[in-house]
Amino acid sequence: MSMVGIGIVLMIQGIYDSYALAGRVSAAYVIAQAIASPQIARYVDRVGQAKVMRPLLVVSTAGLVGLILAAVNQAPDIWLYATAVVAGASIGSYGSMVRARWSHVVTDSRQLHTAYSLESALDELVFVVGPVLATLLATEVTDSAGIIVPAIAAVVGGVWFLSQRRTEPPVIAAVPGVKHRSAMRSPGMVVLAVVFVAMGFIFGATDVSTIAFAEEQGSKSASGLILAVFAMGSLISGLAYGARHWVSPLWKRFAIGMVALALGVSLFFVVTSLPMLAVVMFVTGFTIAPTLINGNALVQNLVTPHQLTEGLAWVGTSLGVGVSFGASIAGSRIDAAGAHAGFQVVMIAGGLAVVAVLGSLRVLRRGAPREEAVDEA
Repeated sequence: MSMVGIGIVLMIQGIYDSYALAGRVSAAYVIAQAIASPQIARYVDRVGQAKVMRPLLVVSTAGLVGLILAAVNQAPDIWLYATAVVAGASIGSYGSMVRARWSHVVTDSRQLHTAYSLESALDELVFVVGPVLATLLATEVTDSAGIIVPAIAAVVGGVWFLSQRRTEPPVIAAVPGVKHRSAMRSPGMVVLAVVFVAMGFIFGATDVSTIAFAEEQGSKSASGLILAVFAMGSLISGLAYGARHWVSPLWKRFAIGMVALALGVSLFFVVTSLPMLAVVMFVTGFTIAPTLINGNALVQNLVTPHQLTEGLAWVGTSLGVGVSFGASIAGSRIDAAGAHAGFQVVMIAGGLAVVAVLGSLRVLRRGAPREEAVDEA
């Protein structure tokens, strides 16, 4: 998830020498995924994870392989768009399915909190390290390496994950006379989706801006280490946060975490050296995993049980969309005005996220909406 968007940009720019084309193809992939993933998740809730995702895994792999072949052979642009849409529309959201499995196999709320904390900590590590790895592969190995590696990971991980049948949640049978609404009919889910897009912007823009800042400081290779420090702070806090049982309201912890994250990233703009940036990023990293943990946990409060996979898919997709567009927009600003202009994108995204959260606290405090009974006559 964290490598494909930027991997597409790097591959197509390297082969076609066009940032504009690279950005459009990457956007086609991201938009297709954003539209299709929640719908796939709704179908998964009704039919089952393995039955839905096994054939889609074949389709998404074919899409990624087709995209690589089209780019390497410098095929007409239409083939790039077509294969990117096929891959994006069929990739689904494995993160939501993993969390749905934890909700199924863990009945104790404290253990579920710990499980979600572990998932979020590892997710954050992947979302920070993934783009850096894709960049290194594309620049040091070959233009298409940043896509080849995640394509292989998708096949190996997907097959392995879907083979775990004992943890797969049972299908929730439809209740006659009950209308199952989309998870996004919940106002709280709309708020979460907006906030997770903004958080994705923070991560994507931070990756690109850090690389640019390190290059301006004459040590581009140090960017990987600094981003690793960022991820390490988040990983440590996620594990520590999950080891403790919290009694304060979940919505309040989410809001506090989002404010702390925004305050932390606002310091990026005033850093003047790589060591100073590393320190700020390490401290700011401590706010990331707990905020992601609380955001994912809030989904359970905002949707009905049969909407859980769909709800988790929406926030996961929103995060991925934010990462892709955040990296793209920050890259444009960096080309125009330098690394600190990229950090401005990070700060603006953090501010917008805080405004969205604080302006919607009453909505986040509400529980899941009731399902509507309908007259079948």
